[in-house]
Amino acid sequence: MRKFAVPVVVTGLFALGACTTGSISERQVECAGATVVGAVVGGALGNQLGGGTGKDILTAGGAVAGGAVANQAAGC
Repeated sequence: MRKFAVPVVVTGLFALGACTTGSISERQVECAGATVVGAVVGGALGNQLGGGTGKDILTAGGAVAGGAVANQAAGC
């Protein structure tokens, strides 16, 4: 369970960035979707590396990096 907590929390933080008090534009939804998908893929890739605590750190780092790269690639 702990292995999945970090990527889920990081992904949730990125998803909350799409929540606004006004109307949500299609572009905001696209950006949030790209960020979430990138974070999940990055977390999954990071989880394949390392062992022990290093694996947790690489999973979290992969999720953050994946989300950031996907966000930039989507032009957000």
